[in-house]
Amino acid sequence: MQTLLAQIHLPEQLKSTEKYTDEQIVNMFLTTCSRSPYTMRNYRNAIAKFRRFIGDKSLQDVTWREIEVYKIGLLEGLLSRANKPQAPATVAIHIAPLRSLYKWGSDPNIGMFKHNPTTCIRIPKIPVNSKNHYLTKAEVLRLFEQLKQQGLRDYVIGVTLVLLGIRVSELVSIQWNHFHTDPEGASMWLTIRGKGDKEREVKVPHMLWTLLQAYDATKPGPSGPEDKLFPLSVRIVEKIIKKAREQCGMEKKATPHWLRHTNATLALLRGASLQQVQESLGHTHINTTQRYLHTVQQIKKAAPDYVEDCFKDSL
Repeated sequence: MQTLLAQIHLPEQLKSTEKYTDEQIVNMFLTTCSRSPYTMRNYRNAIAKFRRFIGDKSLQDVTWREIEVYKIGLLEGLLSRANKPQAPATVAIHIAPLRSLYKWGSDPNIGMFKHNPTTCIRIPKIPVNSKNHYLTKAEVLRLFEQLKQQGLRDYVIGVTLVLLGIRVSELVSIQWNHFHTDPEGASMWLTIRGKGDKEREVKVPHMLWTLLQAYDATKPGPSGPEDKLFPLSVRIVEKIIKKAREQCGMEKKATPHWLRHTNATLALLRGASLQQVQESLGHTHINTTQRYLHTVQQIKKAAPDYVEDCFKDSL
């Protein structure tokens, strides 16, 4: 057993039989996580913030009380520099990594924690306020025109986000070797590694593939298979879209994620099935996709329209 452990390249803390420090526990947890680098960074930051909150108390001695007080502090703004209450969704983002950490560590086969103190922690209900976060066709075209004025790169980024409906974190991770044709060579597909390190295949429309090739041709040298399409940070892409929406005088606070909502809404309006949209966007649960269907049904024809039909010839 010891000889085998010496041959396998495990983190040093996994080979030790001594009591683990909080730092070792967190590192082991993050090592075993199958998450994107973006999510891993958020997990590390969230856990570090909680550790600052509990002070000298170790993660192994934490009870539900500390986590509950921490949650209330976030909700009431006691843990922010500006004393600003945090939205339920923000609180959930802070608590989720703690839930994952303690669920992992309290597994009998791992045994880092004697119990899971997060099992009785309840997150405030998160209102669904993004169902109307989409752009109309005319607004998309206005945004495209402005992005084109900013430069070919910005224009290609906008078109890619709208036509594929991918997350901005997925966009900045795309490499040229992620593209491939179908077995007959009739269409182009893109392998996306999304949330939870799950892979999905997204069809690349011919118009977009042509645009991507034209964009690549403007670069000084040929791109390698592992080169990224857009070697940018998530924040830079967000700034690109923000600049374009402000420059074209758009009242809606459109973000890259709005373009993902727009993709789903337009796809359903044009006849795509819920399953097609679910697979394309990488939703784990169909309920998430159904939110867009509700919006589409409102756009197409609402109940008052049917009542109006009864009286068109009488009023």
